Amino acid sequence: MDAISTSALLIILVVLLIISAYFSGSETAMMTLNRYRLKHLASSGHQGAKRAMKLLDRPDRLIGLILIGNNLVNILASAIATIIGMRLFGDMGVAISTGVLTLVVLVFAEVTPKTVAALHPERIAFPSSLLLKWLLVILLPLVKAVNLFTSGFLHLLGIRSVKTSDALSKEELRTVVHEAGALIPRRHQEMLLSIMDLEKVTVEDIMIPRSELFAININDDFKSITKQMIQSPHTRVLLFRDNIDDAVGFVHLRDALRLQSKNQFSKSSLLRAVKELYFIPEGTPLNVQLGNFQQNKERIGLVVDEYGDIQGLVTLEDILEEIVGDFTTSSEPTPSEEINQQQDGSFLIEACINIRELNKEMKWDFPTDGPKTLNGLIVEYLEDIPTPNTSMRISGYPIEVVDVAENMIKTVRIMPQHYEIPKKSSNK
Repeated sequence: MDAISTSALLIILVVLLIISAYFSGSETAMMTLNRYRLKHLASSGHQGAKRAMKLLDRPDRLIGLILIGNNLVNILASAIATIIGMRLFGDMGVAISTGVLTLVVLVFAEVTPKTVAALHPERIAFPSSLLLKWLLVILLPLVKAVNLFTSGFLHLLGIRSVKTSDALSKEELRTVVHEAGALIPRRHQEMLLSIMDLEKVTVEDIMIPRSELFAININDDFKSITKQMIQSPHTRVLLFRDNIDDAVGFVHLRDALRLQSKNQFSKSSLLRAVKELYFIPEGTPLNVQLGNFQQNKERIGLVVDEYGDIQGLVTLEDILEEIVGDFTTSSEPTPSEEINQQQDGSFLIEACINIRELNKEMKWDFPTDGPKTLNGLIVEYLEDIPTPNTSMRISGYPIEVVDVAENMIKTVRIMPQHYEIPKKSSNK
């Protein structure tokens, strides 16, 4: 070193600091690359992404290589800075060079390159991966030796290295969708989240309940059957014998009209036109049932309990509406016929409404892990069938029972949240 001039040593020191900055920036850039974007670019044929992805397959070797290079450069830079300091300032040069070099390394070889790399990881990582690839080939024996020693030391400390997976959990994926912002349109975000929520919803949550099924008793007078079919709100009609649990099958109105046009419309011909029933066990998650509909080539099914009694009806369209929303010819959302807003701001609601649908339409937060209808929720809360004018507060919402008939709550009034219930009303 004595034969080398001070100016030459300064040039060498600057070069070493540039190399140190390169290693520091490369480390941050490689570690902050978006793994999913990296996989996408690599699969699209991007050479830099392919190199970076190959290096990141063994992060222990990559980190070992960068740290070996960085430490060698910094140690050598420290030695040269000490020599320069002693030449310029004598014995005080050691302290002066140490302080100055620490500040220079911190600013120009650590903080600045790492900040730039964190802001633009791809711009730094992809070009750097070419040099890192060849450095790894040259220094592989040394890198392996360092990693072996490190693994042995960790083993003595009782620490086992576990390879982490890049796979996202459901909640992490949900967060990714939420944070996508303008990258994914709001409507598409809602659809993606709805698909993820299908497994949390069962067929009972969306089925048309037994009490609301439109079905025709095949044992009725044929004129009555004909009239009911003409007035049917659905294209598929359920036929049964005396009791709905003795269901015969579904008949499509198109088939009935074809029979009528051929003057073959009768009970017997109608029974021959019915489609075989498809049954769905209660408690089936929607994601499972969607697959079952597809596998069995079905579009409609009857939900049955463990005793085989019919509980309701579910269609393929019901499940699809959970994903894409209600099918409608209007671009504007249509309010439910079961909800009627009053002039005082309260809402008159039919108690047979599904709680999930009520929450979705009104942006409310009634519990959905128990009864499926508002009637069932109130009865469970009161542990009795209430009389009209009974008031209560459930989940912060003041509720007044308006009409009760046939041992069922027919209509309730729900006031805006935090509304004070009048003192004359009973509040459980």
